[in-house]
Amino acid sequence: MSQRSEDEKNKKHGRALLNFRYAPPVFISLILLAGHFTFGILESYQAILIAISSSIITELLLSKLITSSWKNISSAYITGISVSILIRSTVLWPFAVAAVISIMSKYVLRFNGRHIWNPSNFGISWLLFFAPLSVAGLSIQWGNNLLPMLVIWILGLAIVWRAKRLHITLTYVISFILFSFLRSLITGDSFFTEVSPLTGPMYQLFVFFMITDPATTVKNKKGQILVAFLIALVEFFLRLNQMIYAPFYALFLVGPAAMMIHLHIFNIRRT
Repeated sequence: MSQRSEDEKNKKHGRALLNFRYAPPVFISLILLAGHFTFGILESYQAILIAISSSIITELLLSKLITSSWKNISSAYITGISVSILIRSTVLWPFAVAAVISIMSKYVLRFNGRHIWNPSNFGISWLLFFAPLSVAGLSIQWGNNLLPMLVIWILGLAIVWRAKRLHITLTYVISFILFSFLRSLITGDSFFTEVSPLTGPMYQLFVFFMITDPATTVKNKKGQILVAFLIALVEFFLRLNQMIYAPFYALFLVGPAAMMIHLHIFNIRRT
């Protein structure tokens, strides 16, 4: 292959990566719009503006201060919009605090040079645990309106497939369904009651963005499948103990532990 052909190939590949980088922000915006205009999942327009602007400003300031470069803001936008969707509050300060804490976790809480918590998961979990009187989590379902849910699931599956993360989403979803059946046998609740959270906007963000985050997932495919299963397993036990925000806490506990083990083993092999 000539040098010119190789250069053209690299340019096309670069453009493809650039275009795909903006697919997740567009997709999460679709979840926001579908959820809000169908069921009104947003607290207020002020809340979403505060969350997104706080996230982007914190990202830009810390990236410039610590790395001496301006970082692409697509990740910060996803974090901000996730915060605005996933927490409920009658006041505005939690949206700013959650967004700032989420981005700060990327730069402060690091292991072997890597951040180990999914940013929005960290900020939301922290706020739900430490400020339960001021903050709640999103609990709205799509109800009987299946069209928004189907569109989002189809697009979401296409995006995680393109990102080579489909096996993570499918492992978690299948595990959640199996554990929902097991919980129904233990608690006496109907299977449909136990599995119904999977159809809500909260879980769509969780399965398409949080557990598939490339920066905070282990690198080998078998490890990713195992971690997704373990997240569902820990969530199963948390739900049995009436933990309302079980998926957030399960990822908060399992994800970083898996990343630290992975990075430690990787460093040992390198030496």
